[in-house]
Amino acid sequence: MGLLRVKIGLANPFHRERQTSLEVLVDTGALLSIIPGPHLRELGIEPQERRTFKLADGREIERAVGEARFQYNSYAGTSKVVFGEEGDAVVMGVLALETLGLEVDPVNQQLRRKLLELYPWAGHGFSRADSTQIEVGL
Repeated sequence: MGLLRVKIGLANPFHRERQTSLEVLVDTGALLSIIPGPHLRELGIEPQERRTFKLADGREIERAVGEARFQYNSYAGTSKVVFGEEGDAVVMGVLALETLGLEVDPVNQQLRRKLLELYPWAGHGFSRADSTQIEVGL
């Protein structure tokens, strides 16, 4: 597919007037977006947690994670974001893409609107009671 770079808007989700724009690498292989920590702190975005990440070479690193509001053209939404440190790439990950309802168009090398899927339970020949129950423990 090659590399796709786009210019996005980034804002504090609670104080949208605190915003900036920057160029990011769109990486559909990355779950979370990575934005330089100083940029996030300038917007008043604070870390909410620390997470451990596994690198391609098997090493593990820790990074702070918070939430930011992403905007691309008329599409906007809030997504988790990693506070990037020196040497980290500036990346827009798939979680932000999904939140904005966007996907990569590999032929035209651009982002495009993604047709979102919705599976309502009623009226489609089965009910919620018919679904398989999975118990999840925390």
